[in-house]
Amino acid sequence: MTEKRRSKDVRKRIEHKLKVVEKRDRMLIKDRSSERAVMEEVFDRSTLMTVYDFLNRGIISEIFGVVKAGKEARVYWGKDSEQKELAIKIYLTVSAEFKRGMLPYIEGDPRFAHVRRGTRSLVYAWTQKEFKNLQRAYDVGVRVPQPVAASKNVLIMEFIGEEGVSAPLMKEIALQKPQETLQKLLIYVRKLYQEARLVHADLSEYNIMIWHNEPVLFDVSQSVLLEHPMANKFLQRDLENLYRHFKRLDVAVPSQEEMYRWVISAEK
Repeated sequence: MTEKRRSKDVRKRIEHKLKVVEKRDRMLIKDRSSERAVMEEVFDRSTLMTVYDFLNRGIISEIFGVVKAGKEARVYWGKDSEQKELAIKIYLTVSAEFKRGMLPYIEGDPRFAHVRRGTRSLVYAWTQKEFKNLQRAYDVGVRVPQPVAASKNVLIMEFIGEEGVSAPLMKEIALQKPQETLQKLLIYVRKLYQEARLVHADLSEYNIMIWHNEPVLFDVSQSVLLEHPMANKFLQRDLENLYRHFKRLDVAVPSQEEMYRWVISAEK
C-alpha cells in the first residue's frame, strides 16, 4: 500500500468515528466549508495517526464536536471505553506566533533544555509540558483536569463539565461564596508552589472554571518550575490577577504582599 493510500485510509477510518455534533460546536465559524477547513488544519497526517493510535489503544472511544477553539489549539469532547467524558486538546503545529509565545516559558525549564527550536518540536514539548504540569498539580491535590495521556501534539484529560458542555469560567458567573473561592485558590497556589514546585504563570478568572461550586485550574501548559528565572515574577502576576478580580467583587482580600509571603512561607 502506498504512503498516500495509507494516509487516506487512516483519515477515513478516523473521520468515520468523528461524530460532529453541530449544536455543540463553539468554534468561531459560520458555515460548513469553514469548519472543514479548520478540521483539515488540525488533522494533518501526524495528528491523525496519533488520534488513531489512541483509538486503537482504547484510550479514546468516541470523538464528538469542538468545545473550544483558539489560535493555538482545538479542544474536542470525547468519551473513553467506560463512557467517561474526555477533553481532547490538539495543538496546532503551524503557528509561528504560538512558537514565539512558548519560548519564554520553555527556556529556563530544565525538563526541556534540549528541545529543538523548530515549531513542531516546540509544540510537542509544549504538549508534554502541559501533561507533566497537570500530573504535578493533580498529585498534590490541586483541582485540575485529571491527565490521561499525551503524545506529540495531542493531550487527553478529564472533561470538566457535563454532556459536552464545559463548566463556566470564573469570569462568566456570579460566585455563590466568593470569599471561600478566593481562599481555596490561594491554597491551590500555595500547594503548587510548596508541593508541586510550580507556578501557574497565567492564573486569572479566564483560566479558572467553576464546577459544583469549586474552582478548577486549567491551561497549565505555561506553568513553570521554581527553578525558572521568571518564576517569582510570574507568581506575583498570578496573585495580582486574583487580587484585582476579587477586589472588584467586594471581597476582603489580603494585600498582594501578604498573599505572596503566605504562599512562599514554609510555615503552616
